[in-house]
Amino acid sequence: MRIGLTGGASSPDKLVDQAVRAEADGFHALWYASTVLGDPLVAMALAGRATSTIELGTAVLQTYPCHPLHQANRVGSVSAAMGRPGFTLGIGPSHAPLIRDVYGMSYDHPGRSTEEYVRILAGLLRGETVDFDGEDWTAHSAGRSVPPPHPVPVLVSAMSPRLLRVAGQYADGTVLWMASAKAIETHVAPRIRAAAAAAARPEPRIVAGLPVAVHDDAAEARAAVAATSGVYAGMPNYQRILDIGGSAGPADAAIVGDEKAVRAQLHGLFDSGATDLWAAIVPVGDDRAASARRARALLGELAAAN
Repeated sequence: MRIGLTGGASSPDKLVDQAVRAEADGFHALWYASTVLGDPLVAMALAGRATSTIELGTAVLQTYPCHPLHQANRVGSVSAAMGRPGFTLGIGPSHAPLIRDVYGMSYDHPGRSTEEYVRILAGLLRGETVDFDGEDWTAHSAGRSVPPPHPVPVLVSAMSPRLLRVAGQYADGTVLWMASAKAIETHVAPRIRAAAAAAARPEPRIVAGLPVAVHDDAAEARAAVAATSGVYAGMPNYQRILDIGGSAGPADAAIVGDEKAVRAQLHGLFDSGATDLWAAIVPVGDDRAASARRARALLGELAAAN
């Protein structure tokens, strides 16, 4: 099992310390939201220099506020600063309330916009000169792109059929949030694998992001997840994938229970088609620190065994 954790800290120094500890504990990856420290890329570059093997990925950077040519050059800078392979770029169109209401940008065609964005970005990261005129994005790189010195896989936050096709056809896979084992098995894996096969691309990665709570009382654990996940239940993109997975809300999709129950659920998740777990540990109960330690210890044990 490839197992990673949610990355993030209140300062660059703490973020670096977190990455060093996660690598020492045997975790395969850390995944950073676009809001970490305002923009996580500089701190991720520092963390990459302080570590040697752990994957550092974005989950995810928003496409709309950053032109793909500019994004490619930011990525190249991070890869060069890290000085080693291990940076993975997760991108996605975000959500209408953020793009339309916060940035004041159109969110009328997120599928089309993301497809054009990924086609441009993936070509630039491969070192190609890109001449692309789309309906949402245009790029004529002509020496304006600095390709990364190390390969940078691109993962798309893909939950709709169209974006799953894009993730398989043009990118290296998908990074998900709130997609249960059922959703992956019945919806995500068949579509993304078919798209990759049709494009003669390698088997795509499926990074399953889910809350994980290790606690003897499963009902209390689900209540803790619900208390911290209300924002996701109100977003249509997440509600669709929750519905596909047969989950009434984030608490139903979460992986919760004692060590035996969580271990079984994780095996089921990987059996469904997930290639990686991105675990967001949720503390539970009166001794929240002890609960978090239980979850980290179990996840670390499983990570170290693979």
